[in-house]
Amino acid sequence: MSGEILSQSEIDALLSAISTGEMDAEELKKEDTERKVKVYDFKRALRFSKDQIRSLTRIHDNFARLLTTYFSAQLRTYIHISVASVDQLPYEEFIRSIPKMTVLNIFEVQPLEGRVVMEVNPNIAYAMMDRVMGGIGTGVNKIDNLTEIETRIMSGLFEKSLESYREAWQSIEDIEPVMNEFEVNPQFIQMVSPNETVIVISLNTQVGETSGMINLCIPHVVLEPVIPKLSVHYWMQSERKEPNPDEIEALQKRIQVAKIPILAELGSAEITFGEFMELQTGDVIQMDQTIRDPLVVKIGEKAKFIGQPGKLNKKLAVQIIDHYYRGDEDGE
Repeated sequence: MSGEILSQSEIDALLSAISTGEMDAEELKKEDTERKVKVYDFKRALRFSKDQIRSLTRIHDNFARLLTTYFSAQLRTYIHISVASVDQLPYEEFIRSIPKMTVLNIFEVQPLEGRVVMEVNPNIAYAMMDRVMGGIGTGVNKIDNLTEIETRIMSGLFEKSLESYREAWQSIEDIEPVMNEFEVNPQFIQMVSPNETVIVISLNTQVGETSGMINLCIPHVVLEPVIPKLSVHYWMQSERKEPNPDEIEALQKRIQVAKIPILAELGSAEITFGEFMELQTGDVIQMDQTIRDPLVVKIGEKAKFIGQPGKLNKKLAVQIIDHYYRGDEDGE
């Protein structure tokens, strides 16, 4: 039986069917004990864990926010970009899923190997270009016959957006995105083999009244060197920085001249609040230790040593005789 949760009405119907003989309980048990076979498609090899997918989603959530700010400043109109989905699929499937004529920005992410594709829906791309050229931002799909000037404007607009991509990856890897190609026909690009696993990040994009998708295709070969950094353990670890020898020496000098309070405690006593209120000049409070017991020496508020009282150069002094140990005190 499947692992889904049944409603109360479904449970009642099942019990009724068993009691009337319409269903055989033994057959149900037999079905439950049979070995389950799960279909696995080797063309859709899952090479990224859910944990790594979540990390990639966080990175591109940040990218979507940065891209919204960038395009809002460039286009001076309403822009909203958010992550719609993050999936892993064969490269061939990604190519088949995008329009035959679209905007393809191919860029490197040095020092990582391989290239990344940013596919922009034609309506979105043309709405952006129309806005840059002084229009109201109307989305018209005429990508197949862009003029040289339009191509230059559009490629420049997306090339500058790569700075946002670099900033989004800073917490994981220092990358330098560099635009390589601007293409409109996906059949002309072949970055990896058709069955190679790629990560496709789909961004919902709203430009004024026009909406569409921006898709980022990242091949496995690009992400392979940084896969260990995409785990939750890496995100939770604090970044350890090797100390600078000069900084260590300067810190040691400051510590050596720092002043700390030292207190030699002669003893202590406990009295009631009533006794405290009745104290008069000349009253004597008896301590909880004798004059032969060693004194507790405190550094700040913490007991660190035991010592014995005496005189040095006609001044009261305390000689350290041992470390102080009591209960949870470790003497450190």
